[in-house]
Amino acid sequence: MQDFKNCRGRLMPNESLAPYTSWRVGGPADFVYIPADLADVSNFLQQLPQQVPLLWLGLGSNTLVRDGGIEGVAIITQGALIEMNHDDPLVIRAEAGISCAQLARHTARLGLTGIEFLAGIPGTVGGALAMNAGCYGGETWQHVVKVETIDRQGKRQERSAADFEVAYRHVKRPENEWFAAGYFQLNNGEKSQSLEKIKTLLEKRNMAQPTSWPNGGSVFRNPPGDYAARLIEQSGLKGKAIGKARVSEKHANFIINEGEAKAKDIETLIAQVASTVEEKQGIKLIPEVCIIGKNQ
Repeated sequence: MQDFKNCRGRLMPNESLAPYTSWRVGGPADFVYIPADLADVSNFLQQLPQQVPLLWLGLGSNTLVRDGGIEGVAIITQGALIEMNHDDPLVIRAEAGISCAQLARHTARLGLTGIEFLAGIPGTVGGALAMNAGCYGGETWQHVVKVETIDRQGKRQERSAADFEVAYRHVKRPENEWFAAGYFQLNNGEKSQSLEKIKTLLEKRNMAQPTSWPNGGSVFRNPPGDYAARLIEQSGLKGKAIGKARVSEKHANFIINEGEAKAKDIETLIAQVASTVEEKQGIKLIPEVCIIGKNQ
């Protein structure tokens, strides 16, 4: 990789991606880049050769990196793209590397309401925008008024929410263009009520989900009118394990890493769960998880 002029971030060769994913598995990237800020990402991309593959990672939830790792560069936004400011009193701009929980708490402390549900999403703003993440009755794009994007050449621009086709856990965006920040429409509320709502939501999440184990979040989308977890449990798959990867006993739509799981174990278990549910329940489950990289 050539020298990059005036780049203020950290470029690390042959860096394992396991520490950057919530499953704590995955092989190395040719390079990992942790930018200093959004302007630094833009400068880096302007100099990155067009043929170099590019991956963006926030908290690395809903992402399974195979054991052989990935070619090219992984840009890590968590802890890097973290600015929050106001477009107007009821619209907050949040950059892609901010965790959803951090954004929810920040707006609640300001006495603003509407996105408390984001506290229950184990990802970043960038990931939530990319997949229209949601839980407990709320979805990310219900509150988005506009976004900032950055393309493969490092060009930044604003786009209206109306420019995107948004569906359940899916957002269609231009190829080689990524979300750099979102603008969220909020309402005036009571700080204490919003913080209590977040507290209650997190208690509910901790009771229902295996938050004490490394996991990738919900593995499958809920099919129309049903729940993936119910179908998996009805198929007798709770507790099923391959290596150190196991279908959670606490919530069947989660696969946990019990220690030294390999990405291959998790991927194989995902496939077996899907095939068993289709065989026994007649329903084809669609994974939420993005599986990337090379097998060893």
